[in-house]
Amino acid sequence: ATVVGAEALVRWRHPKRGLVPPDQFIGLAEQGGLIKPLTRWVLHQALEQSRQWPRNGHRLPVSVNLSARNLHDSQLADQVSELLEETQSDPHDLELEITESAMMADPPRASQTLHQLQERGVELSVDDFGTGYSSLVYLSKLPVHEIKIDKSFVMGMAARKEEDTVIVRSTNDLGHNLGLKVVAEGVEDRRTFELLASFGCDAAQGYYMAKPMSWGDLGTWLAE
Repeated sequence: ATVVGAEALVRWRHPKRGLVPPDQFIGLAEQGGLIKPLTRWVLHQALEQSRQWPRNGHRLPVSVNLSARNLHDSQLADQVSELLEETQSDPHDLELEITESAMMADPPRASQTLHQLQERGVELSVDDFGTGYSSLVYLSKLPVHEIKIDKSFVMGMAARKEEDTVIVRSTNDLGHNLGLKVVAEGVEDRRTFELLASFGCDAAQGYYMAKPMSWGDLGTWLAE
């Protein structure tokens, strides 16, 4: 197995509330108009830190999640270009993840933003695939290079639920037939990892490989 990338996860360490997960503050940031500066900060940190990772001869892109509000921001593509130039990063070293539900909130606008990002050389991925209601025809026309099978199906497969195994295997085949890379989320044990490999799944992420860690710890982990 080879490390092929990492995903940036944002956490808020509140002085009184302790560690606040993103599902509790991202919505508030969107409602309060703070999602744009927050996204810019996360992108800058991800690009700046990823340049310091030991790559051992391998390409090692970093993934950053976008919200529905980000997709509606007409300045997003220009902002990403500025950050790439500012951090002297290769566009192919950045991958932006968009959920199906975020895309379907305003398909024409999302499509326009994604095409603008693609023109700048950034890789695009559909996150939590299988939990939304996107049309396959619509998906096939988007400039995405990857789908990430939602962890609920992968973890169901680990629990030996036959229907989830069928969904994961079928989604993997669908992605490949559309010419897309397929990543399985939520892989937490060796059996699931090996089963995914037998399906021909391209990559996996989850606690079986590594738990979330700080930038510094990740650098050490990669070196070792």
